[in-house]
Amino acid sequence: MSTPHNEAKPGEIAKTVLMPGDPLRAKFIAERYLEDVKQVNSVRNMLAFTGYYKGKRVTIMGSGMGIPSIGIYSYELYTYYDVERIIRIGSAGSTTKDLKLFDLVIAQGASTNSSWSEQYHLGGTYSAIASYPVMEEAINASKKFGYRFKVGQVLSSDNFYGEEWEPWANMGILACEMEAYGLYCVAAQLHKEALTILTISDSLVEHAETTAEEREKSFTNMMDVALECIKE
Repeated sequence: MSTPHNEAKPGEIAKTVLMPGDPLRAKFIAERYLEDVKQVNSVRNMLAFTGYYKGKRVTIMGSGMGIPSIGIYSYELYTYYDVERIIRIGSAGSTTKDLKLFDLVIAQGASTNSSWSEQYHLGGTYSAIASYPVMEEAINASKKFGYRFKVGQVLSSDNFYGEEWEPWANMGILACEMEAYGLYCVAAQLHKEALTILTISDSLVEHAETTAEEREKSFTNMMDVALECIKE
């Protein structure tokens, strides 16, 4: 069934969904990698495409920016479209000199300054982690391709500007982004699978950054890795 945010018909969404934040990145991935592609959503310009990669059916859909946005889209995909696995692919700012521009981060867990998990009435602080089977697949794919990557914790921040990242880095946080915590919480709530794979677009330590065009079209290593993790 369709939702207020997704016009896809039953059966038009695959069991695995790759979710970049930018819907134009979703379009780029679909056009670059997939065969027999069909656009299945354009509501609010949050583009979604379903096609085949190496014979495996997959959907690519934008998530928008921030935990509330990916929280809505992931909940609907898991609940109304029977999606089993969502892999967020996005950009992040590194908080360590060990990560350079274009390096990958496989987010084993996510911390946050958001109050997102309060909705679950847990009486404590929820530790949001990735699903191990898909994380292991991503690690193996990264090794197979020979890509530079690290596995560890990221910060899902509600702040794009002005985040005090140094205390988080002192606790071992590798990079800052804005969505992983929400995705991991929704997946845990619904007993589904989730992973976040990030490309370093900025170094908060060395004050280096990529261009907007590079963020849309040049972060192909994480796309290669994510596409190796399709679950049919």
